Amino acid sequence: MSKKNRSGVVYSTNPDFQYQADNMPDVDTLAPAQQNLKIWLVKLGGSKVVTAVREFIGTDADLADLGKQLKAACGTGGSVKDGEILIQGDHRDKVLTWLTGKGYKAKKAGG
Repeated sequence: MSKKNRSGVVYSTNPDFQYQADNMPDVDTLAPAQQNLKIWLVKLGGSKVVTAVREFIGTDADLADLGKQLKAACGTGGSVKDGEILIQGDHRDKVLTWLTGKGYKAKKAGG
């Protein structure tokens, strides 16, 4: 086990100490019909806005793949981080139409 995975343990004086890794089980990706995605409009500094897709339940790889497909569908850039998809610009209607067309349960959220 690499030392990078041992967060919080610096040193132990106990000669019988065995590090216990926090092995969180991988979350299985739910089917599109079981997802309850929320589409937000987030205003950043200045006049910048991004469309955020939140509450995806699944693996990071599946989230990244969905983000790539959404960016291609909107014809714009963006990123996938912290469990959410960020699409540059206000594309809420386009994202909602695309997601519902693919069988996802999605709705606009926020004010």
